[in-house]
Amino acid sequence: MPGRVPSRSARAASGNALRASTNSRASSSTIDVPEEGPSSTLRNQICAVFRDAQKTTATHRKLAVTLRKIHEACCYEPTRPNKQQADEFDESDFNNEFTRCVYRIMPIKKSESVGDRAIRFIGLFLRHANDKDNDLLGETDADASTMPETPSSRLTTQVMEAVLPLLTSKDKFVRYRSTQLISHIINSLDAIDDELFQKLRQGLLRRIRDKEAVVRSQAVLGLGRLAGNQIEGMENPDDSDDDAETGLLEKLLEVLQNDPSAEVRRSLLVNLPILPNTLPYLLERARDQDAATRRAVYSRLLPALGDFRHLSLSMREKLLRWGLRDRDENVRKAAGRLFRERWIEDCAGMNQTGEGEAANESAPPTLDSLLELLERIDVVNSGVENGVALEAMNGFWEGRPDYRNAMEFDDKFWETLGAESVFVARSFNEFCRTQGNGKYEALVEEKLPEVTKIAYYLERYLNVLIEAIKRINSQENVEDDEEEDTVEQEFIVEQLLHIVLTLDYSDEVGRRKMFALLRQALSIPELPDEVTKLTIEVLRDICAPDTAGEKEFCSVVLEAVADVHDAIVDENAIGDGDESFHSARSEISGASTPTKKGKNGKDEEMSEEEAREKAIKEIMINMKCLHIVQCMLANVQGTLQQNDHLVSMLNNLVVPAVRSHEAPVRERGLVCLGLCALLDRALAEENLTLFMHFFSKGHAALQITALKILTDILNVHGAQLLSANPTLLKIYIKALRSGSRNPEVQGAATMAVSKLLLGRVVTDYEASTELLKTLIVAYFDPSTAGNQSVRQALNYFLPVFCYSRAENQDLMRAVALDALHALYNIREGIDDDDMDVDDEMASLGTIGACLVDWTDPRKCYTPGVPMDADRKNVNGDVHLDFATDILEKLDSNASKEEKKVIAPLLGKLYISPASSEEKLRALYEEVSLAVEDGLLTDATSRNALYKIHVSLGKIVNQLGEQDKASSLSSRRSVSVAPSVATTTTTTTTTTTTSAAATDRTMTEIDNDDDAATIVPGRRSTDGTILEDVVEEAEVEEGDDDTVIRHPDEASLVEELLTDDDDEE
Repeated sequence: MPGRVPSRSARAASGNALRASTNSRASSSTIDVPEEGPSSTLRNQICAVFRDAQKTTATHRKLAVTLRKIHEACCYEPTRPNKQQADEFDESDFNNEFTRCVYRIMPIKKSESVGDRAIRFIGLFLRHANDKDNDLLGETDADASTMPETPSSRLTTQVMEAVLPLLTSKDKFVRYRSTQLISHIINSLDAIDDELFQKLRQGLLRRIRDKEAVVRSQAVLGLGRLAGNQIEGMENPDDSDDDAETGLLEKLLEVLQNDPSAEVRRSLLVNLPILPNTLPYLLERARDQDAATRRAVYSRLLPALGDFRHLSLSMREKLLRWGLRDRDENVRKAAGRLFRERWIEDCAGMNQTGEGEAANESAPPTLDSLLELLERIDVVNSGVENGVALEAMNGFWEGRPDYRNAMEFDDKFWETLGAESVFVARSFNEFCRTQGNGKYEALVEEKLPEVTKIAYYLERYLNVLIEAIKRINSQENVEDDEEEDTVEQEFIVEQLLHIVLTLDYSDEVGRRKMFALLRQALSIPELPDEVTKLTIEVLRDICAPDTAGEKEFCSVVLEAVADVHDAIVDENAIGDGDESFHSARSEISGASTPTKKGKNGKDEEMSEEEAREKAIKEIMINMKCLHIVQCMLANVQGTLQQNDHLVSMLNNLVVPAVRSHEAPVRERGLVCLGLCALLDRALAEENLTLFMHFFSKGHAALQITALKILTDILNVHGAQLLSANPTLLKIYIKALRSGSRNPEVQGAATMAVSKLLLGRVVTDYEASTELLKTLIVAYFDPSTAGNQSVRQALNYFLPVFCYSRAENQDLMRAVALDALHALYNIREGIDDDDMDVDDEMASLGTIGACLVDWTDPRKCYTPGVPMDADRKNVNGDVHLDFATDILEKLDSNASKEEKKVIAPLLGKLYISPASSEEKLRALYEEVSLAVEDGLLTDATSRNALYKIHVSLGKIVNQLGEQDKASSLSSRRSVSVAPSVATTTTTTTTTTTTSAAATDRTMTEIDNDDDAATIVPGRRSTDGTILEDVVEEAEVEEGDDDTVIRHPDEASLVEELLTDDDDEE
């Protein structure tokens, strides 16, 4: 179809006029629609199409075909020349009319969906037109390196150049729609002219710094597509504000990391090309602060990435851990769905139907694909305690019932266990026994073998593990493969023990078989520590839960300790017949000093190297025995003195270890002694000084251990030990203040003190206030800014502690001003040259607002009252007391600057009408006195004082009204003699003098009694105090009326009685 050459000079003139108008728009940066001109058939046809397109997207494809026919009629010669046409229009006419319609879309607000539909239609039509033109030129275009010029390409260029100047419009909606249109067209077309490409790139680059987030979001949509063709960046124009060396991709990555809008970051996340140099930045968004952005990583980015095996092993584990442990439930669901639907299909070898889309059908469940999936996430390391593999598999079994039903654990499976296969069995067993409220119990009983058979397999793999460990110990140079094989065998035994821990031991034969096996295994010196711990836990589970069962358990474990000690001693020919732990330790210690000559010939002939080896071996003996004892004590709950086995163990094993000169033995002995102290209060009291000594003299790790022991003792035996030992409180205070020297110790102390206060273990007022004050100071102290363990713990503890009980809020109120004073001194002591105070520490106003919020009575939990109920009428005595404390502080000798910090807190307090009447009246008198005396001088402080004064005045006024009404009602309902009535009235009036005086001295009151304001009356010498109060009240309360209290109380009482008599 040959092209039509435009020949009308009038149309050429109109084209020049259009270009002139476009230039004027570019200079003014506002949308200036060209003149309408006379109506035509072409305009009516194009407008009709656009009118239908903005109604619904369902007809867009049909309308695009219709508009293309009009386009072809204007651009190409007709196929039937003899056919008469009513009007003839050329290509420029169509382009001008099309551009005219585009202009009408630009001012449409973002909330109007018609704008979005119209822009979608424009993109669809331009793509359709380009495809049609390319089909027509497909046979004649031999040079593929250049972009052919077609009617659709010329139309695209004209539309783009018309819209480009609008990117700098002052109207945010015009900038938004123009950016949206350009980005949509860029993402709709396959190719763009090079010259136009440069203009679009420059225009959109400027919009990524736009102040409107929606504009930036649309700009990065277009630049993301351009960046796919600009992997290495390109040279910027001379007028660019960015460095010439920085490429487009680097700019977008910077926006991805630093843009404050989550929408912009999310748009870049799903539109940036996935390249080796962009992938780390994209995956980094899994830790984004916005939950929807984090979810997009798992629901859109990672599925679009393809096979997850392209990721590194560490990155797979991190992504899985971050997603499954995210604080947002939707992110956790997306991560679990990715693991059980996409990653398993990658291992099963199924090709996905499209990028970012789920497959139409899943691969049939096979054990091999599941084993490969676990291998790809390194289950040996991620399947241990606190690893993420167990969480991932729990979600897997719940979301994939096909795999759950297809699993078969036959004899071949158990005889050829590997790290992945045993973890499949362990995770399946744990899921069935802990999830679904027991509905999967029958499934696991059906698929797992009985206890006796599992004991047989456990014995088999235990023997393999021990042989591997002995083989490695006998070799000097151990190969990596052998060491990895040993680690895998240890992992297999651990997972089997986790399974054994959940079995039902009602079968006596199986129980005896398992008990004998574990008793024998515990006596093996080479048994790894984690296996030893699990073995002891299983033994405790097998033994009866009563006191007799606990004694049997202790007896069996201590026999194993003796066997381990004797086996190691016999191997090295050490010992002189004395089997006690203390005797063996003393002998080796004496022999381990090479400079001392022994009495026998063997010691004299012992070389220094042999003595060192014996000393090391002795330490290993002690450490192994103490570890077994530590695991045993962690599973004992009875009383120490009632168990002879524990008393013997304490005297012969633990106490000598604590007295040892070897630091590792001494520290492990300390842990065992702490566990024993939990079982006996007298033992805890006796050794409290010892634990505090270890904290004072020990290194950081030992201090943390001592703190944990002391905290456990207080939790078990009560805080009376804290009251009886004042030094113990100093230990905690010292630990809380050790931030710069030992941040780990400070973190452990923060956790310990938080648990003691939140659990109401520490109830002594003096100790509680001191500890709470120290925690508040530590929370805001700039020295703890880098100690995230402290900040995160207190970020949870402080609001939970205050909102959980009214007593806790009162405790916070009691220490608030002292803590604020300490923080004021810290802020004043910060050298501005060393650090920026505002960056390192929160402002004192912010700190004060936090203290007021934590003591807000409306946020405190009240038993029987729902948290979402209206809590305006709660008892607010805590804020009344807080106000009293603030007034006392303001009346003290505090510095002027500190008073400026404290005074504004008065305006933030909540004054509740349901508070105690005595406290309301007392505080009102104090505030009134402060107003009269001019306690505060600066405007901000006076405003806060006047605000609380007005609030209190309203409530006290209402109380006076109520007292007056009740007094009058009682007098009218009782008929008495005049003398008696006078006496009664006088008594009543005396008890309510202040209320009656308040109510009878009103000079002006609105119909709305709640709007009345009470202020002190003017005295002969008070100057302008009344005027100041009235002015401030008018500023704060608008049209509130003013009530003046007169000092003549006696005359008011007489007047009241006279009025009452007249009424009667």
